[in-house]
Amino acid sequence: MSSTARIREIPYNYTSFSDREIVIRFLGQEAWDTLNVLRGERRTGISARMLFEVLGDLWVVRRNPYIQDDLLNTPKRLQALVEDMHHRLDQIVARAEGNQQALALADKARQAVRDFEAWFPATKAKRKAALKAFSRYTREDNIRFDGLSRISHVTDATDWRVEIPFVVLTPDTEDEIVGLVQACIELGLTVIPRGGGTGYTGGAVPLTEDSAVINTEKLEELGTVEYKVLPGLDRPVPTVRAGAGVVTKRVSDLAVAHGLVFAVDPTSQEASTIGGNVAMNAGGKKAVLWGTALDNLASWRMVTPDAEWLEVERLDHNLGKIHDQETVRFRVTRYGRDGKTVKGQPEILTFPGRLFRKQGLGKDVTDKFLGGLPGVQKEGCDGLITSATFILHKMPQHMRTVCLEFYGSDLREAVPAIVEIIDDLKADPEVKLCGLEHLDERYVRAVGYTPKGARGERPKMVLLADVGSDNEDACAAAASRMVRIANKRNGEGFIAVSPEARKTFWLDRSRTAAISRHTNAFKINEDVVIPLDKLAEYSEGVERINIKQSIKNKLRLAREIRAYLQTDLPELQQRLDYQGRADLKGTGEGSNIVLTKQQAGIELLNRVEARWQGILDNLDGSAFEFDHLLDDAARADRREGDTLIQLLLRRSLRISWKTDIQRPIRDLFEGQDLEPVRKKIDEIHKQVLSSRLFVALHMHAGDGNVHTNIPVNSNDYAMMQEAERIVDEIMELARRLDGVISGEHGIGITKMQYLDKEVVENFTQYKLKVDPHNRFNKGKLLAGSGLANAYTPSLRLVQQEALILEQSELGALNDDIKNCLRCGKCKPVCSTHVPRANLLYSPRNKILATGLMIEAFLYEEQTRRGISLHHWEEMNDVADHCTICHRCVNPCPVKIDFGDVTVRMRTILAERGQRNTKPQTAAAMAFLNVKDATAINAMRKGMIEGGYAAQRVGHTLAKAVGLTKPKVELKVSERPRNTTGTPRLKDIPVQVVHFVKKPMPKGLPSQTARKMLGLEDSKTVPIIRDPNKVNEHSDAVFYFPGCGSERLFSQIGLATMAMLYEAGAQTVLPPGYLCCGYPQTANGDAAKGQQITTENRVLFHRVATTLNYMDIKTVIVSCGTCMDQLLKYQFEQIFPGCRLLDIHEYLLEKGYKLDGVDGVQYMYHDPCHTPMKTYKAQDVVNKLMGQKVDLNDRCCGEAGTFAVSRPDIATQVRFRKEEEINKGVEKLTGKPVAEKGKVKMLTSCPACLQGLSRYRDDTGVEADYIVIEMANKLLGEDWQKKFIEKARQGGIEKVLL
Repeated sequence: MSSTARIREIPYNYTSFSDREIVIRFLGQEAWDTLNVLRGERRTGISARMLFEVLGDLWVVRRNPYIQDDLLNTPKRLQALVEDMHHRLDQIVARAEGNQQALALADKARQAVRDFEAWFPATKAKRKAALKAFSRYTREDNIRFDGLSRISHVTDATDWRVEIPFVVLTPDTEDEIVGLVQACIELGLTVIPRGGGTGYTGGAVPLTEDSAVINTEKLEELGTVEYKVLPGLDRPVPTVRAGAGVVTKRVSDLAVAHGLVFAVDPTSQEASTIGGNVAMNAGGKKAVLWGTALDNLASWRMVTPDAEWLEVERLDHNLGKIHDQETVRFRVTRYGRDGKTVKGQPEILTFPGRLFRKQGLGKDVTDKFLGGLPGVQKEGCDGLITSATFILHKMPQHMRTVCLEFYGSDLREAVPAIVEIIDDLKADPEVKLCGLEHLDERYVRAVGYTPKGARGERPKMVLLADVGSDNEDACAAAASRMVRIANKRNGEGFIAVSPEARKTFWLDRSRTAAISRHTNAFKINEDVVIPLDKLAEYSEGVERINIKQSIKNKLRLAREIRAYLQTDLPELQQRLDYQGRADLKGTGEGSNIVLTKQQAGIELLNRVEARWQGILDNLDGSAFEFDHLLDDAARADRREGDTLIQLLLRRSLRISWKTDIQRPIRDLFEGQDLEPVRKKIDEIHKQVLSSRLFVALHMHAGDGNVHTNIPVNSNDYAMMQEAERIVDEIMELARRLDGVISGEHGIGITKMQYLDKEVVENFTQYKLKVDPHNRFNKGKLLAGSGLANAYTPSLRLVQQEALILEQSELGALNDDIKNCLRCGKCKPVCSTHVPRANLLYSPRNKILATGLMIEAFLYEEQTRRGISLHHWEEMNDVADHCTICHRCVNPCPVKIDFGDVTVRMRTILAERGQRNTKPQTAAAMAFLNVKDATAINAMRKGMIEGGYAAQRVGHTLAKAVGLTKPKVELKVSERPRNTTGTPRLKDIPVQVVHFVKKPMPKGLPSQTARKMLGLEDSKTVPIIRDPNKVNEHSDAVFYFPGCGSERLFSQIGLATMAMLYEAGAQTVLPPGYLCCGYPQTANGDAAKGQQITTENRVLFHRVATTLNYMDIKTVIVSCGTCMDQLLKYQFEQIFPGCRLLDIHEYLLEKGYKLDGVDGVQYMYHDPCHTPMKTYKAQDVVNKLMGQKVDLNDRCCGEAGTFAVSRPDIATQVRFRKEEEINKGVEKLTGKPVAEKGKVKMLTSCPACLQGLSRYRDDTGVEADYIVIEMANKLLGEDWQKKFIEKARQGGIEKVLL
């Protein structure tokens, strides 16, 4: 039995826990000791396996809310599980033969099962009581017991988990918080404040099951920039007030819009929130100039552990770094539960400025007591931050971004440049260093950094800096000096001046989370702060750790290969897997040949291992004393006083697997007859290499804040333990260099063991004073807290289990999501993450949920109970909450496309017969699938004309009775409801209301474009051209209209053909009505989508053959999903040398444009599936319209069949889009609702045209297609009639297919 198997014999354990931790968690340390004693006596065998089965059941249910909910809702399945567990325990007792230790162990397990059984009725009762208590203060759908909500809040960006929270609360307003906290107190629940969930130390990870996570993401009120005179100051300063749930980047963008700077800019700013920034005292690259959150706070409000209000105001603000102020004062005012009644006199807290950070350091968040200052740096342990007011700063007028690339192999040459640059800029009074960031070579590789230099090699280190000044010449001169400093240290420098170029330079810094991609997204992430003059020493210390780990890994590799060569080489005795390979082991002579090679290989490995071990054992030994361990390259670079580690650091001495082992072994086992041996050795290498640990660094170098990351495979228990030992070394190194163990990430549960006892004791006394009953974040930041009871899931183990169970589709789904970093960068762009619309289905949350669904499937696949229908319902729920916009892939550091994940989920559901298909969806798909012209016209008449008219009547009635209102008139209490769960029959009335909330467009053409032009015959290929314009040089284009442009909004197809006709092109249409296949694939019918794609490709090859006399070089589309699907058609093989273009891109190339339009202002809605792939869509629109057209972002809510399939979710998505439309209209007109005919929304997607048309009544904005608007303005308002007449009178040629 392998050591790995021995570590994890308990089944269904897809986590970092070993058997030991699981046994201790349920039965206690004594039980683990007893079990080991019984094993030593060989008394356990079958009984141990049965005990482990019971523990496996307990463990998987304990950590999986989907299985918990299924058992809560299906008593028969719960009873069957409990009976199975008791039966196994009965068998253990029967086999104990009176052994008291075995019986005691069985008794403990029996008690654990009884506790497990009692948990379910107790939880039901507790949920009922909680629902009643919380409902007094917030809407019922803000009280979440569902699996998705609970699993989304079980961890933060670390993926460390301890307990699943009992409930998740998502209050709508700041005022609700105090009542919810009071209810938690009454229910005996500990409160876990939670913002964006981007923490790296487990600060928001529940340590107890009796916890209520209060998610503040809906507290999104962001004020405008106000110039206020702060207490103690004599002049107004720019400030901004933000709710706790406001995403940090929104504040930054608001400041920039006013020509100002928000100094708090952590790398997680796209997902982190203001409340978390305050509670953690977050920093970022601008902290080098203006400090962290604490330095920039003017005031903040919070709810205390007594369910009362507290406000803290900074007095005499120095508008800079807080530790530079000699005396710092705060005013603390307490209020009653109404938030208005002042309790007692305000308290003035006075501190010396040096208290807030260790002297000489730019950041330090290790002192959790902080003199008793409430809220800040307390990590949610003394209350819940609800809002804060920050000061803003003015950025220098002129900025330069400098990128410095350092080459070579000597860290001592490169790292000192950091201090030299800082000292140089400090000496220049006209220049400010506004940011200085560092990436080491491992990060350079991980982020896919593109070197700007022409050396043809990857840099050893990269520095990115922002330099600012009000004097442009001084700014340019400082940037040039930085480059010269780099030049002296074997570096090159590059300077960006324009905002676009500067933004490009900084993009790589935002992708640093990608370091953990190769270990399936789990990493130990530590941040320390090192004095600037000791950064080089710290970097060298970390590199020493890397060298030791590398040598250890290679030594293990040598031993594993030697162990293999000492076997009979079973691979040579297996079947001959290809022709021509001889059976060397089949003869005595052959066996002797192989044995001789084996002995030679073993001798080689012995020599190499001895040398490598000698180097490892004598790293600090003299390079001259250990000359026998060096090679020629090392001897050539050896300097006076060198030790072995210095040669290794300079890389003149290398421990090379390729040189020392791989090449000699390959030469030894050369030839095809021995290829199986070489393959096996390569497999051993791959396996051993996967467990190699390394430490990667990136820094906020300006203030010495070093992020130290260790990617780890969570399935590798030994690797996890070794990683913890490395962290011990790193923390010891930081302390030895007079640094601190955290600069901005905080302490949480990952660093408690490294805090000084005095710091822990000070905070403990503070906690006893303000929260003696542990009502907030129970157990955090107190002695005894830490990682002892924490685990992380291992998707590698899930993958292995899927392979074993032959669940390939679940394995593929697992593979799609396994690299997720939980960073939340997907949230701002996700159409189904709109907190204020009660929509919290970001890819980050859905991936966490999907991982546990897969686990539930694999677990229940192995039980006699079978897979519960409940799990399929949950998968349907996640699959429904996605518009498949694919927007999440761009900001994702590891490029997970949850649109593709959703398509796979829908396909799995469809193939298993578990996809929830609605009648309206089936009807829509039938309309798209049918090709017969008569059927299409009949369905169009009934579904489009009749159905749309009926829906509009329903909308009118709903509006009359107040069931639907414009967004600008909605109260907070009228915002969309939570849509978690699959709608039931009882929900049909609600779905109908959602379906009629926005009216379907009216005034659609009564016929399709093909019918109007007489082109419905599927046996002929239509060619449309103006005979007066076409000549031998005219373009021949193939136009694929797609369903939306000819079956639904036929005016789009007609306008496209009319403009091509006007341009003098010969337009070839496909024969008959065709769908591209995208809608079918997106809905989970992958087979149908593939069938359509194949049939279309065959048909188009026939068209190309029939029209081989035409040189078709351009394929035109007028739909984004058609473009996405047609890109897979390999048109270059159909029409050699052709390209795919959107109609608008084609018109741009042909020089068509408007000269601006009087009386109408435009906005542009860029579809999620933009058809413009060759040119930037916004540039195309601006040029075609002859004026600047503002982009109006966010999904329209239509998304193909999404709006008819799940109108309730579409309502939530539309809530956000309507908000964006109102903002766009207000920017253009000064009011959120436009006057009729004054504002138009242009788009380039048929589904979006339908979706946008539905906002007209509520926003006053009319929607239209760009090509239709151009046809109206360039060809005249009656262009349709004229074009049809011209085309039918000699403008159409029909070629028999």
